[in-house]
Amino acid sequence: MPLRLAEVADPEPRPGWVVVDIEAAGICGSDVHIVRGKGDDWTVTVPVPLTLGHEGAGVISALGDGVEGFAVGDRVGVATIAHPMSVPYGVGVDGAFAEQMLADARTLLPIPENVPFAQAAVATDAVATAYRAVRTVGRASLDDVVAVIGLGGLGLNGVRVATLCGATVYGVDVNPHTFGAAWAAGAKDCFLDPDALLPVEPDLVVDFAGMGDTVGAAVRVVRPGGRVVLVGLGRDTSTFNTAELVMKYVDLRGSIGASKEEIERVYALLSQGAIRPELSETPFTELNDAIQALALGKVTGRLFTRPRA
Repeated sequence: MPLRLAEVADPEPRPGWVVVDIEAAGICGSDVHIVRGKGDDWTVTVPVPLTLGHEGAGVISALGDGVEGFAVGDRVGVATIAHPMSVPYGVGVDGAFAEQMLADARTLLPIPENVPFAQAAVATDAVATAYRAVRTVGRASLDDVVAVIGLGGLGLNGVRVATLCGATVYGVDVNPHTFGAAWAAGAKDCFLDPDALLPVEPDLVVDFAGMGDTVGAAVRVVRPGGRVVLVGLGRDTSTFNTAELVMKYVDLRGSIGASKEEIERVYALLSQGAIRPELSETPFTELNDAIQALALGKVTGRLFTRPRA
């Protein structure tokens, strides 16, 4: 079901919540799954009608009773915090694909003055999810060899995070047009086929694709005793060789989202210029075209839109 542009009532702040004038909103693969509905990939069921968008950033324009630590005029990111799980913006409650949105003050993060709204928006998920998967769950560290499967909006950030950890990083994607951005983010080399990693024997493989066979490939190429982290939800099932998993004593874990503290660290890295996410803007009136392009794999990096433009 395609998205529909509609006029809705202006949000009114309730106790503990604020109104944010949205200056930028990221467009995520999860939005593709929601719009597509039931298929052979991961399916998200949401209440209808619903305003999508779970990566938002803007300016506070109104405060509800009891809100402390924030003021009208503050620049903030609005995050669907996953650890512990917070308000599910764009999935369970109205999100950031709007000129204004209602946000729980506990999910707000001050944006550093030198960080643009677009970076702050996508960082709440696309960058922070990659950060957690690579550093917290994957435990990437100095002198590790890290492989990133899927060089889309999350994977490119995963390459950069692993590079900042001091690892030697390799990228894998079926689209060679993503390689330039991966090299720019710090990848030593990139491949079309995961099996090209067999001689490398990565300590850690992070699968941002989740296309069913990619988990099996990750288990196959990781070194004995290595770590595989699954982030991508391209398919609702995956196949891997159980003997390889057991005999190689591979640590296989899933990862989703990030904590508020991890997003704060990502904001600090953005402010320092250590991370510069690959971004492309799409007009707010062309969201359906953007989601279709994302579904077809025609997007390098992360898309965002400006509802108030």
